[in-house]
Amino acid sequence: MEFRGIMGGFYRISEWIMRLSVINVLWIICALPFFFIGLMLLQTDSVDQLLSTLILLAIVSPFTLFPSTAAMFSVARKWLTGEEDAPLFKTFFRGYKENFVQAMLGGFIYTIIAVVLYTNFKYYGNQSGSLGVLRFLVLTLTVLISVSLFHFFSILSHLHMKMFQIIKNAVLITIGHPVRSITMIICNGFIIYISFSTFTFLIPFFMGSLIAVTTFWHFNLIFGKLQSKQQEIADKEAEEEEKKQLEASGDGLTDDKLSTSSSEMNQNLADGNSKNEKS
Repeated sequence: MEFRGIMGGFYRISEWIMRLSVINVLWIICALPFFFIGLMLLQTDSVDQLLSTLILLAIVSPFTLFPSTAAMFSVARKWLTGEEDAPLFKTFFRGYKENFVQAMLGGFIYTIIAVVLYTNFKYYGNQSGSLGVLRFLVLTLTVLISVSLFHFFSILSHLHMKMFQIIKNAVLITIGHPVRSITMIICNGFIIYISFSTFTFLIPFFMGSLIAVTTFWHFNLIFGKLQSKQQEIADKEAEEEEKKQLEASGDGLTDDKLSTSSSEMNQNLADGNSKNEKS
């Protein structure tokens, strides 16, 4: 039974609230060790405890947070590509299973990059003069890698690629489409900010799923433009190839006619009258 009017609007809103909350809860459950350690991080009192907790987060995240987030993005992809009624549990756990290895490897790579950037930032932050300027370069790289991480999950859930191709394309999309990437990171930053500052109920029910939908929506726009450009290039190349083939066939036809006329003339001179057998 399909509701219309105001009731239909309320039904659609409640349906999307249910979808977003279910996926967000599944995301937290599958990454529970990460979030449990994250709660411990909020209760640390000393620098040593903070560092040890961060190390635990870095170790756990590739096995928990990354595969769970990849599964959540798989569901968001279904929604934003026209499959709004895709089964939530089946789609989520299928995405979790299919993308687990690549998500885990991506988690290791991004974690290592984060540790290297953090170490360099701390080192150059204590330096003065020209070396101190390098911390701004490290900060720029940190922002670039952070934004590419969102595109990483979108590409992982949408395309079949090798790991380094996914990371490379995530970085290239971030650099090649700065406006869309900045808009995406602002929207996600706003969601995270209001979730931790004002509407804390968003964290267990909506924060992750809203970020996934927002991120993949921006990626889908970028991907659509890239496909359009590739199609235009392919059409132009096809037209040029067709022109070359027509020109080549035209030249060949002229040469055939000339050689046929010459052979016919020679045959006529040798045997007398003959018929042109070309059709």
